[in-house]
Amino acid sequence: MNKKAKHTSALNELEGVQRPNTLSTVIASKLKIARKQRLVIPELIAQIILSNKTALSRAITIIESTATKDQQQAKLLIDGCLPYANKSIRIGITGVPGVGKSTFIEQFGTLLTQQGHKVAVLAVDPSSSLSKGSILGDKTRMEELVKNKHAFIRPSASGDSLGGVARKTREAIILCEAAGYTHIIIETVGVGQSETVVHSMTDFFLLLKLAGAGDELQGIKRGIMEMADAIIINKADGENIKAAKLAKTEFNRALHLYPPKDNGWLAKTITCSAIKNEGIDQALQLIEDYVAQMKKAGYFASKRDEQQHFWMLQTIENRLKSDFYNNPSIKKELKKQLEKLAKGKTSPFEAAAYLLSLHK
Repeated sequence: MNKKAKHTSALNELEGVQRPNTLSTVIASKLKIARKQRLVIPELIAQIILSNKTALSRAITIIESTATKDQQQAKLLIDGCLPYANKSIRIGITGVPGVGKSTFIEQFGTLLTQQGHKVAVLAVDPSSSLSKGSILGDKTRMEELVKNKHAFIRPSASGDSLGGVARKTREAIILCEAAGYTHIIIETVGVGQSETVVHSMTDFFLLLKLAGAGDELQGIKRGIMEMADAIIINKADGENIKAAKLAKTEFNRALHLYPPKDNGWLAKTITCSAIKNEGIDQALQLIEDYVAQMKKAGYFASKRDEQQHFWMLQTIENRLKSDFYNNPSIKKELKKQLEKLAKGKTSPFEAAAYLLSLHK
């Protein structure tokens, strides 16, 4: 075949012809994205059930996303994982910054894995109210636990959630349970703003305290002690041992001032030294005793039902709030009302009433 015939004959096949960079490339790209979106959720769910940490992390990122395109995917993820959930013990741990929550959780989680359990830690980091930034340093603080193949640590920014509970923590719990984690630990910021939210999503609520920090009466005033199923005086080592024992006595006396809990459980106070790994086994035994007693009395299941009801109501509130602020008319009028407020031409109550009247 001569060179001229090769280029002029319509019957000849050219070898190595590249697809032109025209509309076909764009269409192919869109088809690839669409195919990926169709496949990603079933694949993610399958990998989560197989305890794939990468898949679990990716799934939590999707449910934490506020992007509209991720909302449907998040719903599919939750629906797919829900049948495999509700088989863990959910433990909420709170305490003031510096009380040693991360150190305690690392020792506690390590003990659980040594006993054949799988631990997921949903650690909520404080977010700056100005920059919205967050350090997300729990993986740094839990150096040993993060390397444990039977542990999963997921730091999340608290954002604007009261009490430092990430907005999607509830959904993350479901995903972790579907991945086979037997103990879900929720570490909160511990700022005392809304610990009831933590209490509402956990089976056991643990309050960490420091000896001689002067917050014994403050704790009583905030009412956090009333919600606590156990109080642990951390850093009970060295020169603090005597102060820790004294604090334990004081807290136990304070706990007796409260009326008995509906479930019949009497909250207890113990001491421990997370940094020296002392008293951690006692804390685990306390939680196991609680779970056994609650399951025997039928309270464990009823509390889970209460959690479901609370989650539903909270979801409704969050959805209504999201729909309101994402409404184009509201966005436009909100700006105008804020300007009128700044000029003193309206009151906060009138402005709110007007904006709400638009959302009907």
